[in-house]
Amino acid sequence: MGAMDSRVCVVTGANTGIGKETARGLAMAGATVVLACRSVEKAEAAREDIQRTTGRSDVRVMALDLGSVASVREFAARARAELPALHVLVNNAGVWTTSRTTTKDGLETTWGTNHVGTFLLTRELLPLLEASAPARVVVLSSKLHYQGKMRWDDLGFERAKYNGPAAYNQSKLANVLFTNALARRLAGKRVTVNAVHPGVVATELARDYPKLLVKIFHLFLLSPEQGAACSLHVATSDECATATGLYFEKSRPRRAAAAALDEAAQERLWKLTEETLARL
Repeated sequence: MGAMDSRVCVVTGANTGIGKETARGLAMAGATVVLACRSVEKAEAAREDIQRTTGRSDVRVMALDLGSVASVREFAARARAELPALHVLVNNAGVWTTSRTTTKDGLETTWGTNHVGTFLLTRELLPLLEASAPARVVVLSSKLHYQGKMRWDDLGFERAKYNGPAAYNQSKLANVLFTNALARRLAGKRVTVNAVHPGVVATELARDYPKLLVKIFHLFLLSPEQGAACSLHVATSDECATATGLYFEKSRPRRAAAAALDEAAQERLWKLTEETLARL
C-alpha cells in the first residue's frame, strides 16, 4: 500500500466484511475515510472499531442506501458540500438475493443496487473526483462476471423466473462494462477507474441463504482482510497510479470476459442506465 496522508476516501458498504477491512486499511495508511452505509448504527460501530485498531480519528459515517435513488443523490450532495476533496471512491457495497425483491424505486434489488446505484453514485461524485485529481475509482466486481449474461430485454427478471445467481452474475458483468465505459469518459482527466475481484470471501453477501449452508461454505473462503487486499492495492499503490479500464484479480491485471470488453455493450448499458435514472 502507498501512503494516503491527506487523502479523502469513500467506501460504500463499509460497516462489515470487505468494505470494513478496506476502510481500515485506508485509515491505517493515513487517509480520511468515510463509511458510506445503509445502517448508520452498524457503521458507527465499525467506525469505533476502526478508530480503536488504527489509532486514527479521521473516520466518519454518512448514510447511503444504494437501493434508493433519493438516498444516493442526497449522499452525493452532502459529500460535495462537506468533503474538502475526494481522492478514492471504493464502490464496495453489493447484494445477492435468493428471491426477487425490488428497491424503493421499483428496480429488481440486485440490479438496482449493484449496478444502477453504483452507476449513479459514481456519476454524482465525478465533479468532486475530477476536482481532486489525481483520483481513483475502484469497482468491486467478481470472477463470476465471466458467467454473467446481459438479459437486455429482461434485466430485472420481470418476465422470466427469478434466478439469484444469474441476477448476481449479470450485475457483476455490468460492473465491468460500466468500468470500461467510464474509463473512456475519464481519459485525460487524471481519474482512473478499475474493477476488482476480491476473491471468494466470507462476508454477509449470502445472508439470505440458509445459515448452516453459509456457515459450512465460509470454512473454505478467504477472510475479509484477505478480500480487501486487491481493492487496497488498486486504490493506493504507485503501481496502479495510471492504470485504468482494467480488471484485477489477486492484485494483478487479468483479461476480463469477452462480454465485458464489448464496447457496443458498454455503451448500450450506459445509455440504458441513463434512461432508467431519468425516469426515477
